[in-house]
Amino acid sequence: MKLALFTLFAVITAFSYWLRHINLQHLKLHGSKVPEGFEGVIDEEKLRTSTAYTLDSSRLELWGSLFDNVLLIVFLFGGIVVTYDRFVSGFSGSVIPSAIAFFLLLTWAQTLLGMPFDLYSTFVIEARYGFNTTTQRLWTIDLLKSQAIGAILLAFLVTVVFWLIGWSPQHWWIWVWGFMAAFSLFMMFISPYLIEPLFNKYEPVTEEGLEDEIRVMMEKAGLKVGKVLQMDASKRSKHSNAYFTGIGKVKRIVLYDTLIRQMSHGEIVAVLAHEIGHWKKGHIWKRLLWAEVLALGGAWLSFKLLAWPGLPGLLELPSDISLPARMVVLGFASSLALFPLAPFSAWRSRCHEREADRFAADLTGRPQDLASALIKMSAENLSNLFPHPLYAGFYYSHPPVVERVRVLQEWAGTSIAAHDREH
Repeated sequence: MKLALFTLFAVITAFSYWLRHINLQHLKLHGSKVPEGFEGVIDEEKLRTSTAYTLDSSRLELWGSLFDNVLLIVFLFGGIVVTYDRFVSGFSGSVIPSAIAFFLLLTWAQTLLGMPFDLYSTFVIEARYGFNTTTQRLWTIDLLKSQAIGAILLAFLVTVVFWLIGWSPQHWWIWVWGFMAAFSLFMMFISPYLIEPLFNKYEPVTEEGLEDEIRVMMEKAGLKVGKVLQMDASKRSKHSNAYFTGIGKVKRIVLYDTLIRQMSHGEIVAVLAHEIGHWKKGHIWKRLLWAEVLALGGAWLSFKLLAWPGLPGLLELPSDISLPARMVVLGFASSLALFPLAPFSAWRSRCHEREADRFAADLTGRPQDLASALIKMSAENLSNLFPHPLYAGFYYSHPPVVERVRVLQEWAGTSIAAHDREH
C-alpha cells in the first residue's frame, strides 16, 4: 500500500507540474499580442513585463513546490514522522500538551523552511517588478505577529478538539464539526476588528465624493454599509484589491489605497458592485453551506479512519503512533483523494464570478466600467492574460480576464445599442 500511495502521489504531482509547464508554454506562445480591448492601457512593453513577471513567479513557485514535496516524501515515506512523533511525545505525558507541541513545532518548521522562498519572492521578484514597498523590518514584524496569532489560535483549536475527542469518544466528530463551524463564523465576524488592524491601518475614505457614490449603489442593491474604509496596503505592496466584510445585511467595505489611486470612481463602484453580486446571489452562503456539508462528511470519515487500525499501515508506520501523527497520515491520504475535485470547485467558482459580473453590469448600467477596471487591475498587477485553457479550468477561481472583458464589452455594446433605439 505504501508503494501504491507513493505512486499515486507521484502521478498527481507530475500532472500538476505538467499543467504548470503547458501554462507557461502557452504564455510564451501567445503572450506577445495585446488582447482586443486592452489597447491604450497595456502596450507591448507592458505585456513583455507581464510575461516576464509570470515566468519568474511561476519558476519560484515551482522550486518551492519541489522543495516542499521532497520534505513531504522524507517526512512521511522516509519515516521521519515516527521519530518526530516519539520526540514530541516525550515532552509531556498528557495528550493535549503533546498534541499542541506536535502541530505547533511542525508549523514553525514549515514556516522556517519556507522563509527563503518568501524572502526571495518579496525582496527580489516583487522588488524587480516594482511591487514591493515593504522593508525587512516590517516583513519581520509581520512574521512575528502572524506566528504569535497563529500559535494562539492553533493551541486553542487543538485544545478544544482533543478535549472533545476525549469527552465523547463515539460522537466527537459531530461536536468537532459544530465547534469548527461556529469558530469559523466567529472569526469572520471578529477578524476585521481585532486581527486585521494589527497589520494595517484603516481609516475613512478620503477621496472626495467616492463614499457617497458607494453608499448610493449599496442602497440601490438593498444593502447597508457600516463603514467605507481605505487600507494602507501601499506600505507593503503596490498590488490592488477591495473586499467586503461582515455577516448579514450590514457590510463593511475596505479599499486598498493603491486601488483608489489607480482607478476612477466609476471603476471602483463597478468593482464593488461585482462583490455585491456575490452577496445578492447568495454565493457567500452557498459556498459556506457547501464547505460545511463537506466538512461534516469529512469529520465523520475522519472518525472512522482515525479509529481504523490499518491507517498507519498505509505508509508502513508503527500501529502505536499518536493521534496527531495519525491525523497527518489521514490528511495526506485525503489530499490525494480530494485532488480530482479541484476542477469542479474551480468551475463552480467561475460560474459565480460570471453571475457577479452580470449583476454588476445590471446594477451600475455601465458594463464598460467593470471591463475598464479589470483591464487596469490586470495591467497594474501584471496578470497573466494568456493562461492555458486546461490550467485555467483546473485552477482558476475566476474566468480568464480577457474572457471577462470581452463579455462585458459585448454587454456594453448591447446596452448602448438599446439606449440608442429608445432615443
